[in-house]
Amino acid sequence: MSDVRHVLVLPDRDAAEEAAEALGERFGVDEEPRLVRDALAGEDDAEDAQWLVVLRDDRGSLDAAELDAFAREWDGWREEP
Repeated sequence: MSDVRHVLVLPDRDAAEEAAEALGERFGVDEEPRLVRDALAGEDDAEDAQWLVVLRDDRGSLDAAELDAFAREWDGWREEP
């Protein structure tokens, strides 16, 4: 078993919550993704935060290109490990 994680960076909380829900439906992930608020450096305003969707992929079965396309549906991207 490996400890592979994918991080999707999304523009706001709503997008992150919608994407997290859709991940289970589209990719059949076993574990619920974790949502993390990522404030931009030097910014205190909640509007200036990105949201991360952290997804474990212990089996290594998720395709990076498919996750890239998925994140773009919410104006986001997948961070490279």
